[in-house]
Amino acid sequence: MPQIEPRDKSLKNLKGLHLWHAPLSSCSQRVRLVLAERGLAFQSHVVNLEAGEHASAAYQAIHPKGVVPALVQDGRLFIESIDIIRHLASDDRDLSKGAHDLVHLADGALDLLYLADGAQADLKLLTFEFLFQGMPPPTEDQAKAFQNAHRNAWLKQFHLDFQAGFDRDRIDHAVRRTAAAFSVVDARLADGRRCLSGDALSLDDIAWLPNAHRFSLMGWPMEQTPFLAAWFERMRARQSYPTALTDWQPDEVTEAFARYTAQRRAQGTDIRMFGGLGA
Repeated sequence: MPQIEPRDKSLKNLKGLHLWHAPLSSCSQRVRLVLAERGLAFQSHVVNLEAGEHASAAYQAIHPKGVVPALVQDGRLFIESIDIIRHLASDDRDLSKGAHDLVHLADGALDLLYLADGAQADLKLLTFEFLFQGMPPPTEDQAKAFQNAHRNAWLKQFHLDFQAGFDRDRIDHAVRRTAAAFSVVDARLADGRRCLSGDALSLDDIAWLPNAHRFSLMGWPMEQTPFLAAWFERMRARQSYPTALTDWQPDEVTEAFARYTAQRRAQGTDIRMFGGLGA
């Protein structure tokens, strides 16, 4: 269920839409895309993941897993990005503007939506390996504080694994699964449709756009999935793309990602060298 009972009871007094999110979080980007497409104003609460704010007691009282995003609508708390975007697209009672432009009507649409959700673990691992590894690491004190404060055991272990270095097989498997998922999306678009569920934007497009954006930053070979590549260019032309994604991405971060991607390509250790992508 997308709605949960908040441990922070003050959330029940909030009116309107309040979003706890992070600028570079792909799951946050999904929610911001729906809000942008529907022209919905929201109160922004940025969670600084680099500073470990998601490990704070205050934030974990909002989201019990200590991850972003979290949405409050008139005192009701919703978590999990797929559940949030489905709620925002279908709750006609409170959010009627443009709802039917985003709901799923095509057969198999939910399969594609949840395929995107299932791809998140691999996206996270590959983001840390091929983008975040080029950024300054946390200090020893910051890393220790995160481990002590956060209650999400999976996330804590993930950060320990990242600090130790992901092994080659783990990266290879993540790349292969990502390539397989992109091939499914590419096949869906092969009949000439403009969007993933037909000719109108749907939640499928919302769910997959942040993934395509993220992997483009890593230098993913989009030419291997030409229908997906063309779809990505169409999605990038929508006003919601800068509003929900690139406007939240600081120029210095974009430049740092580009430098690191170029550095790894020069060294022959970029993402194309894993999972058989360059074969």
